[in-house]
Amino acid sequence: GGLLVINENISIGTLVAFNGYIWMLIWPMRNLGFLTNVIAQASASSKKIFKIMDVEPAIKDPEKPVHVDSIKGDVAFENVSFKYNDSYVLKNIDINAKKGSTIAIMGATGSGKSSIINLIGRYYDVTEGRITIDGFDVRDMQLKTIRENMAVVMQDTFLFSDTINENIRFGCENASDEDVLEAARDASVDKFVSEMEDGYETIIGERGVGLSGGQKQRVSIARALLKNARILILDDATSALDMETEYEVLKAIKRRRRDCTTFIIAHRISAVKDADEILIIDNGQIVERGSHKELLKKQGRYYQIFSEQFKDIGFDNEEVI
Repeated sequence: GGLLVINENISIGTLVAFNGYIWMLIWPMRNLGFLTNVIAQASASSKKIFKIMDVEPAIKDPEKPVHVDSIKGDVAFENVSFKYNDSYVLKNIDINAKKGSTIAIMGATGSGKSSIINLIGRYYDVTEGRITIDGFDVRDMQLKTIRENMAVVMQDTFLFSDTINENIRFGCENASDEDVLEAARDASVDKFVSEMEDGYETIIGERGVGLSGGQKQRVSIARALLKNARILILDDATSALDMETEYEVLKAIKRRRRDCTTFIIAHRISAVKDADEILIIDNGQIVERGSHKELLKKQGRYYQIFSEQFKDIGFDNEEVI
């Protein structure tokens, strides 16, 4: 091309135009292999996505659901049994949680504690017996009605890559800043946020990267408190908190939620001792039940747990009871 320009057979503009056309032909050909690979990946991914979207949920709304104007929070288990993979996970569970009461559940890992709370929100259906909310069988209620009136805090909390403020506000977008701050104070979030340069506008990583386990749990508890649901479930939600912070958070929950029903799953005596009723679960069955003092008097499994956790503190039976 340069020789033709020197010999004045073509102009420089013609040479530049020719090179431009060549590159316009080459790049699509080079990208063809890349695009073929992307299309193949997209096709495989879309098949997986549509396969999930086409799955029919096993738990559905009833054809004629009962209409509930508002939920007060009375929760009852009536001789409930639950099977999973043809094996009993829960057997003959009876619980009567009145509005405003606190029910604590303790037991070894795998004893069926989390299964109990999963049945309240109809993540599974009972095999035998029934569960009622305000006297209505949960199977006769709309899933939306049940779950809008529940706030659940799991041990493995999930936080988004966003500000702490937005993570607390998640699920309650219309909440005022004052409500967010009040929930954060009650969950002791304010203690560590006040030490951050950007405060509540601090951006955290996916799943709460940048926060400790206890800090993530406190943010998750604040989110649940902000929702102000009629039923609050704490599934080992204070396991990563120190004893002092745990006491302050549970005290705030009790003060803030006098008229709401609370279920607490925990392994520490300090988290359950103030509950109205404590249930000890073993192999899917309730083996002990009662208040803190009543269970200590029985000197059964609860007493053994208490003795193990407070063995370094000198006490005798009369002092404990």
